[in-house]
Amino acid sequence: MRTRPFAAPTRTRPFAAVLAALALLLTACSGGDGGRDDGTVTLRFQSLAWQQESVEANKELVAEWNATHPGVRVEYVQGSWDSVHDQLLTSFEGGEAPDIIHDASDDLADFAYGGYLADLRELLPDRLRKDIPRRSWETTTFGDGVYGVPFLQEPRVLLANAAWLAESGVRIPTPDDPWTWEEFRAVTKELSDPDAGKYGVAWPLKEPVSATLNLSLSAGGQVFHRDADGRAEIRFTAADAVVPRTVRAQVGTDRSASGSTLGMGGSDTLPGFFGGRYAMVPLGFSYRQQVVQQAPEGFDWQVLPAPAGADGLTQGVSPQTLSIAEDSPYQEEAAEFVDFLLRPENMVRLALGDWMLPTGRAALKDPALRTEKYGWSTGTALAGHLRPAPAQSVRGYPEWKDKVATPALQEYYSGAIGLGELRERLVEDGNLVLARYQR
Repeated sequence: MRTRPFAAPTRTRPFAAVLAALALLLTACSGGDGGRDDGTVTLRFQSLAWQQESVEANKELVAEWNATHPGVRVEYVQGSWDSVHDQLLTSFEGGEAPDIIHDASDDLADFAYGGYLADLRELLPDRLRKDIPRRSWETTTFGDGVYGVPFLQEPRVLLANAAWLAESGVRIPTPDDPWTWEEFRAVTKELSDPDAGKYGVAWPLKEPVSATLNLSLSAGGQVFHRDADGRAEIRFTAADAVVPRTVRAQVGTDRSASGSTLGMGGSDTLPGFFGGRYAMVPLGFSYRQQVVQQAPEGFDWQVLPAPAGADGLTQGVSPQTLSIAEDSPYQEEAAEFVDFLLRPENMVRLALGDWMLPTGRAALKDPALRTEKYGWSTGTALAGHLRPAPAQSVRGYPEWKDKVATPALQEYYSGAIGLGELRERLVEDGNLVLARYQR
């Protein structure tokens, strides 16, 4: 998540203008539009892989494709999660978008409705369409079209200090017999000694919206609903309050969660986790890689399922996706590369590189993803419970998240406002935001 490969120019200097003109001339001489005089097609694949194992897996697959497809060469372009939305918007509007685009499903709505992405329904082979479950395809379906292939997904789990839990004697949850939210609260209280600086759980909620909404699905929370005309509206019911009230009680009433972690990102909590301050940290599945790399020698840890509610272990996810630019002159060739990249054996390689779960049914059966080591088996057991994130196709969600929900949830979790004011701000202020996008 480190670079900005397509920065929008701010000023053209004379020398830069000469270089640009030469580049256009060379492009014209070579056939333009990614083609060459010898008939070779060049596709640009912008990847957002950033972990070393993931980058290596992607580059290896590109090299394997190029070695076996001399007529269609793929150029690997490194992108950045930190800036991908603005960078893509700039490249789309400037006519410089990569042919194959790596992104996340919750970032696609504006691009899909804006006409920047190709509808993949007639481009993808039956094998790939059938291998990925319908619930995953729903994350990339906007209107009547499908604008991305969901291929990697990440449940939220509890990373736990195994020795601490074993010494306490608490019941260890499994995917078949998870903790309820009420039991989770009781366990974290039992594990805590706040006067000694020891807490049952650390909630890293610097960005609280996604975690709150996705975990709330387990309790039946939806937040976003559709009226009879298909317009999105926000409601905040008792089910939506289960997760926020649990966190608030752990921080303010039970003192079983450290208030100092509320403003942290996930990685920020790991030193305290390793140092014995927190028994558990709710994090995305891929954080296991950081634990493996950074934990002190002998640190005993395990992966536990997140708590379950009225709807069991259901969670919302926004899978990583591969899309094709609408302006690409080589959409069929790009789709063939996507199909290659997401063959079951290759999807497994990408999942292992990113420490995430594949969406494909065949890849999920691979023994490498079902081992107990590093909690892989716990993750694959949760795959069937993953659903599209509540805000997946809601236009205006980014603004609601940034301007309304993030500050409101941060203030609620810190104790600055109560549940009534939280509900009022999320619903009343939020629906005003959504209304502007649905006129």
